[in-house]
Amino acid sequence: MTYVLQVDFKMNGPFGDEMAEGFADLAKSINEEEGFIWKIWTENPETNEAGGIYSFQTKETAENYLNMHAKRLASFGITNINSKIFEVNAKLTEINKGPVK
Repeated sequence: MTYVLQVDFKMNGPFGDEMAEGFADLAKSINEEEGFIWKIWTENPETNEAGGIYSFQTKETAENYLNMHAKRLASFGITNINSKIFEVNAKLTEINKGPVK
């Protein structure tokens, strides 16, 4: 069973191409996290929000990543993050072409 971690927070930018360029090394480092499968980066410049939807192999690896990520965000001055962890229903997700193993 896989798990999805949803994270979002207020951020004053950068967004778009500038965000992609500025956070490329961070994105590459996320690939090395234990249990990590994939991430979709999210942003809304109109509301100054950013975050991501992550997939992890286990609930424990999702929780461990969230704890580490919250500390990293705090080091950037971002402390009020919203987060949730969900189990993935693989059978229904496959019907809707979701990226499940």
